[in-house]
Amino acid sequence: MTVDKENIRRRVEALKSVPTMPGIFEKISRLIESSETAAADVANIISSDQALSAKVLRLVNSAFYGFPGRISNVTHALIILGFDVVKGIVLSTSVFDMMLARGLSGLWEHSLGSAITAGVIARRIKHPDPEEVSVAALLHDLGKVIIRIEIPEESSLIDEAVEKKEISVYEAEENILGFNHSMVGKWLSKKWNLPRALADPIAHHHAPGLARLAPQQTAIVHLANVLIRARGFGFGGDNLVPQIDMKAWEALRISDAILEEIINEMDEKLEGAEDLLSDNGS
Repeated sequence: MTVDKENIRRRVEALKSVPTMPGIFEKISRLIESSETAAADVANIISSDQALSAKVLRLVNSAFYGFPGRISNVTHALIILGFDVVKGIVLSTSVFDMMLARGLSGLWEHSLGSAITAGVIARRIKHPDPEEVSVAALLHDLGKVIIRIEIPEESSLIDEAVEKKEISVYEAEENILGFNHSMVGKWLSKKWNLPRALADPIAHHHAPGLARLAPQQTAIVHLANVLIRARGFGFGGDNLVPQIDMKAWEALRISDAILEEIINEMDEKLEGAEDLLSDNGS
């Protein structure tokens, strides 16, 4: 069975059910595009939604980031992390709400674990912006949530194929839809004007060799996804562990010793993330 790809694309791009969109997220996007925007201007918009502001600060102060002092307000977060990272965190809170609303707490846990792991990898290889890489990993499975929302009947068929045929979600999506969650993420990244450091990993985390705009960030998110699946943390929709793309692995230049350090730190930080999961991150 296949579906009309262009029809699905139009429906996905017209999506209005993301909790903080098109309101706060679009306001933030417009402000960030202006060279005259100050951190306080963006912070005021985020802070006007108390629940959103609390979630943003909770994530900022979580196991993702290793700041010696806690960040107490959104303006401080914007100054420390930058507009694009905080914009991605705002979007992540919306995606998280969608996951919980549809019983996808396992996918949120997988996304959170991927983000923590991506940050660990980025710091170990001295990537200049590990926070942005973490946000990219947090959003990498955005397309899975949108498929669940927009085409629930086909989504049920995907779940059935995964269970009965013991195949990956990615393969089941291709078989049933003719496209996959990475493609849906690519459509949305373009529509929402996400920065390339977020858009490329969302679109190409299963095929990092296709990344042209942010190849290193994409390779990191790809590896983080594999490691967190191997760790069995969360549930990405199937129980299979993808193979590591060898070109991505070689590009990251991670030695066996560094990999061991990454895994040890990943395990330590995952334990520290339990407070974000115990009450569903609210």
